Amino acid sequence: MDYLQGLNPSQKAAVEQTEGPVMIVAGAGSGKTKVVTCRVAHLIHKGVDPFHILVLTFTNKAAKEMRERIIKAVGVEANNIWMGTFHSVFAKILRVEANKIGYPNNFTIYDTDDSKSLIKTILKEMQLDDKLYNANFVYNRISSSKNNLISAAEYLSSPTIQAEDSSSGRGQIGQIYQTYAQRCFKAGAMDFDDLLFKTNVLFKEHADVLYKYQNRFKYLMVDEYQDTNFSQYLIVKKLAAINENICVVGDDAQSIYAFRGANIQNILNFETDYPDLKV
Repeated sequence: MDYLQGLNPSQKAAVEQTEGPVMIVAGAGSGKTKVVTCRVAHLIHKGVDPFHILVLTFTNKAAKEMRERIIKAVGVEANNIWMGTFHSVFAKILRVEANKIGYPNNFTIYDTDDSKSLIKTILKEMQLDDKLYNANFVYNRISSSKNNLISAAEYLSSPTIQAEDSSSGRGQIGQIYQTYAQRCFKAGAMDFDDLLFKTNVLFKEHADVLYKYQNRFKYLMVDEYQDTNFSQYLIVKKLAAINENICVVGDDAQSIYAFRGANIQNILNFETDYPDLKV
């Protein structure tokens, strides 16, 4: 139990509160990483199988650092924890389940350059002005839609979105999005945002698959929760729905990913989602 040494009373309380919904509000430099790693070590010490613990981070560096610290505290069994960035963890799940939504299990993952290159090809084919329909702008528009779980079909059928695009002189974005989505699918490829978008589709359309992962991940921890977007929020909420052993760590004063769709409301609404929340 020496991993509990050196924790102040607030940190120790956060570590030992392992059951039910928990929100740890921690500013920069307050020992947040220490609390997350000690909490996971404490779960394992209490007899929770590491295979049933999911820890989601925003950077590979954070995940690596946490795993190393947990191994130091409890030994190599910590290697069985599901830990990593949202994208790496759900890419791993999609590698197993992708065939259920029509993709090969060895699907290709497009990086940002691949995506923009495909968009440029589509713009050329549609003979659109690449200054008005700048590839970066179009890519960000599609990315933002996926992060808010708006499919190409929904994008095209939304009067509000269509009016917005028309008023900016870019009435063809919905068509570009649709063609882009079709080309990716045909190539057996997912872009970075699809890794979360398609996980939501998978969980929505296949209740048995969702149930399987709800039972696998009996304990969920999310670092930097204030930086989650709607797509990430919904995945976490669905996974935690059965056991409700969900712990989020965040600082409501510091969302650094607003530019890529982070929704500060996720941390502010956490109490509404889980009325018996411990803070």
